[in-house]
Amino acid sequence: MLEHTLLDYELFIYALQDTYPDIQTSTLTVIRQASNVATVEGELFFSGDLRIRVMEVVRFDLEPSRLTRYGYNVWRGDEKLYWYDSQAHPNNPDLAVTHPHHKHIHPNIKHNRIPAPKMSFTKPNLPFLIEEVMELVHAG
Repeated sequence: MLEHTLLDYELFIYALQDTYPDIQTSTLTVIRQASNVATVEGELFFSGDLRIRVMEVVRFDLEPSRLTRYGYNVWRGDEKLYWYDSQAHPNNPDLAVTHPHHKHIHPNIKHNRIPAPKMSFTKPNLPFLIEEVMELVHAG
């Protein structure tokens, strides 16, 4: 479940480096848009020249609290390895099982989409993404 308040979510974001020591640097910033609405933007950097570019819109003025939009891009150096986003593709029946959550993968990364069962609007996605990137780090 998403943290209870925007302040809780801010604390979660700013403690990621303490929680996940494989994160070398974080530029994530929580930008309040209103008392209960914010965007999260920035990058998490790992060894092996890997990084996650993060964009989230979080809303604690809704019940239940949730992400209303997100985009996560995973890079190695200048190469985009894959990305997740929540843009709906209702005409793609292969994605219906996790609609609208999906992952873009090679080849033809822009149009090659697969379901993303670990993505959610109601719980933080960053722990899963960090674990996924840490597997890449440890695989070399």
